[in-house]
Amino acid sequence: MRLPVWPCGRFATQPPDSQQAEIRALTCAAARPLSALPYNELRSQNKSIGLCANEFAAGKGIFLPKYESALPYRFFHLFSLIPLLAAALWNAHASAQARPESQYYARTNTFGVFGAYSPDSSHIFLGYAENRKLVDFGVSYNRRLLIGRVVNWQYSGELLPVALESDPVGIETNNETTPVVSTIAFNLGAQFVTCSPSTVAYSFTDQNGVTYSGTLTYSCSGRRWTMGEAMSPIGFQWNFLPRHKTQPFLIGHGGYMYSTQPIPIIQAGSFNFTFDLGAGFEVYRSRTRSIRIEYRYHHISNHNTAQENPGIDSGLFQATYAFGR
Repeated sequence: MRLPVWPCGRFATQPPDSQQAEIRALTCAAARPLSALPYNELRSQNKSIGLCANEFAAGKGIFLPKYESALPYRFFHLFSLIPLLAAALWNAHASAQARPESQYYARTNTFGVFGAYSPDSSHIFLGYAENRKLVDFGVSYNRRLLIGRVVNWQYSGELLPVALESDPVGIETNNETTPVVSTIAFNLGAQFVTCSPSTVAYSFTDQNGVTYSGTLTYSCSGRRWTMGEAMSPIGFQWNFLPRHKTQPFLIGHGGYMYSTQPIPIIQAGSFNFTFDLGAGFEVYRSRTRSIRIEYRYHHISNHNTAQENPGIDSGLFQATYAFGR
């Protein structure tokens, strides 16, 4: 039999105290516990069972007090999961820390000694100076930033205390035919952007009425080496498949070069900016030592800070012996 649920303490016509107590007892006995009531139904009956709930909440704790929301209880259950979640995260972190580094061929800090050589230059992308050579010797430092199964991302910086650049020397040859036959050669230094031979005929008469004629031939003969130093403080390296002993990688740097005289021609500047992009393979001999072989596109330019800016595009071969932990 369904018992009437009275709005406890709220009668249109107030019954006597004894009848009120009896009705209250029957009503509270028929009230369902919190676990049996859906949340929406619980809220709809909240006002009607409020007084009964207030009486029983302190004793059994299974009724919702008047005007109290179920939200704090949900938060309580949620917060009770936080220690479990924290424990799970700590266990995952501890497992990652305990994961043996031996599964990766990678170092946290890497030092390297390298040599680089470019036998020629041409217009690849930006530079126009041809037939230039580069010889570099330097040291490098890499710091591991992020590592995973696919890639080992590293910061990379290079210091080149020896940066040699070689320019072809321009020669002007005067083959005079009148008034006398003669051949005279003049050393013009590094003035030619390209070394394609060219010949120009001439003929003129001076103020004394003497006519001079012949040809001027421009070509390159010999080389001029310029000493310099360079630094590339901004750079990154990406090694792929770090679990393997042989790893392909991509690399790139930005920096500057200072030379003892203007390069690549005497009308250019002694201070130049540099950048390179390359790819290669790193072969690990052990967990801490490796050899890198790479090919880079290397660019030198004064960024129009001098009278002329032909720029140098080079294909640079570089070999590095790397070590660290």
